[in-house]
Amino acid sequence: CEVRPGPEFLTRSYLFYANRLFKAYQFYYWDPSCRDPSYSLVIKGKLRLRQASWITRGATEADYHLHKVGIVFHSQKAMREVAAWINQTSGEGCRGFLPAGRTWAPGALYELLSAKTERDCTAALGFAMHELSLVRVEKHYQPLLQPQQSGSRLVEELYLGDIHTEWVERLHYRPTGYQQPMQSAVHHVHPCPACGIIYRADEHHPPILPVRAQLPMQLSGSWVSTHCEVRPAVLFLTRYFIFHGNNHTWEGYYYHYSDPLCKEPTFTIYASGHYTQGIPSSKVRGGTELAFKVTQARVTPMDQVTVMMLNSSEPGSCGLTSSWSAGVEQDITPTNGCLALGIKLPHMEYELFKTEQDTKDRSLLYVGERPTDGSSPDSPDKRPTSYQAPLIRCAGASEEFSNYVSLKYSGKKDANGNEALKPLPVAFLLFIALLFLRWD
Repeated sequence: CEVRPGPEFLTRSYLFYANRLFKAYQFYYWDPSCRDPSYSLVIKGKLRLRQASWITRGATEADYHLHKVGIVFHSQKAMREVAAWINQTSGEGCRGFLPAGRTWAPGALYELLSAKTERDCTAALGFAMHELSLVRVEKHYQPLLQPQQSGSRLVEELYLGDIHTEWVERLHYRPTGYQQPMQSAVHHVHPCPACGIIYRADEHHPPILPVRAQLPMQLSGSWVSTHCEVRPAVLFLTRYFIFHGNNHTWEGYYYHYSDPLCKEPTFTIYASGHYTQGIPSSKVRGGTELAFKVTQARVTPMDQVTVMMLNSSEPGSCGLTSSWSAGVEQDITPTNGCLALGIKLPHMEYELFKTEQDTKDRSLLYVGERPTDGSSPDSPDKRPTSYQAPLIRCAGASEEFSNYVSLKYSGKKDANGNEALKPLPVAFLLFIALLFLRWD
């Protein structure tokens, strides 16, 4: 069950044909468990892959053209709400889309968009398919789960462009990052109880996902990225967090890279501070609201480009003036952060967290999605309403994982003579092969 900014709760099922036509289903729900469907969209169109993206390395740019978008309501309430949105915000051609008082007809399909009649009533729903303008397919191999079996199975995942965190920007935004990947119906991660349910669904029979137990928010311990993450504005990174529940302090490592496989490190940020007791979110059901204060930070430049940028920054704005060198960590707390990297100290962020268990009973931590415009959620009204890629809890005590991390780094000395950490080149990387999506 996906959470989009707003929040919106949905599942998706996309089918691409060899002749470049596609048929996509988007199923919307009232609840974050995707068990109470509101309405379904069936979307038909054509997709043309172009060239490798100049902006987001590893992605392919594409053009799409929509032929039809239809909507099926799953309750009178859904029909009434959507009709009100369209009648209030659409132009003359859509104002009478659904006359007031129209009774809900189960299974009835209403046309929102038609290329033939040039009618488009989708804007009121915040609907756009710009996600199709940025495409990437990744292949990796998953070990077989049964102890008596050896070998692995192929997994294919489709990454489509990210959705802007601001509702009003959705209709115009051209993605530079990705949403969470979609699983191939044939070659998907196992086990995946939702995959078959969503694959077999259609606009008249929306998927109802299995009941999942609500987990209490238990942050204590270490959490790490499961793969190389891509953020808008061409940011590639992995994350590693340690939460100390006994005194509500936290530490975070942000490893930044210049490539989509996280093999070419550019700089590392270490940050620490305190966090508040969480309270249930009234806006995003299933989420927990917290506030994080960042009080200390250190930066380690990992390549010459970053070193040059930091050394040419304004004196007193980012550590000791002109003192940066590759692989050497420096404290930026005395200069109240680092202007060149957009870090301000001390700093408060208003966050949205969620914990879940995956199908293998591993603990996952979802942290609020960062604003697409690169700003910070530094006020309650900027608190996220959707999530980033999940982090996975590390087995064992946090100290054990810290030792594991330090073993993987090539130990350069920092300014104080201590071992300076360098980003892991492949330790976080689960995806071992890259394949661009191609059709003849």
